[in-house]
Amino acid sequence: MDPQASRQDQDILIIEDDEDIADLISIYLRSQYYSTRTAPSLKTASQMWAERKPDLIICDIMLPDGEGTEWIQGIKPESAVPVIFLSSRSEREDIIRGLELGGDDYITKPFDPDIMVARVKARLRSFPHREQQHIQAAEDRKTWSDGRLKLSFDGWEVLLNGQPVTLSTKERQLLFLLAAHPGQVFSVEQLYEHIWGLDGWSDPRTVMVHIHNLRRKIEEDGGHHRYIVTVRGIGYKFQR
Repeated sequence: MDPQASRQDQDILIIEDDEDIADLISIYLRSQYYSTRTAPSLKTASQMWAERKPDLIICDIMLPDGEGTEWIQGIKPESAVPVIFLSSRSEREDIIRGLELGGDDYITKPFDPDIMVARVKARLRSFPHREQQHIQAAEDRKTWSDGRLKLSFDGWEVLLNGQPVTLSTKERQLLFLLAAHPGQVFSVEQLYEHIWGLDGWSDPRTVMVHIHNLRRKIEEDGGHHRYIVTVRGIGYKFQR
């Protein structure tokens, strides 16, 4: 298939009130043959969302009529569309909050447009095909449980003490990738490549923040890492 033709079928919604920034992102994405739409407000974004669901969303956090994170949380129940948050807030706590509130990635302003394009390509390449790849990597095992945590590889379900665990798409992908290869140590770079799909470049903070959030949701209180274990100086592994 012609890459140019396939990208023209991929629609990217850019929610950004700064016209210059929105135009810059759009120009760079269109140069790679993506289709783009721009919304200067959440009201306009809602109208565009209702008209046609995009394949990816780039969303500023601070908008004239509200916070982008709240709007994203509103659409997440009906769609697993990848989301890249864009913000001038660069503190660790801001990045963690953005990822916890529905972001698959977080880019701070000012940014390199080429890096933005590369991250868009990675998100679109990894969604949704990588979910099936990770399930298949579990070989013939359909479920695993230790009595506390239960993973259903074919149902893509996570239960903790019998209750469903709410995980983001990337958190779920990380958990099932690690659990499908118990005891195997993955470096941060390998995890980024497997989940986000961008070869030769990675942001360690992205992986580390998602691991932090995942641990907070499935590990026991007290800081003991029962399932996702850090191998110092190397990376992470899943311990059954």
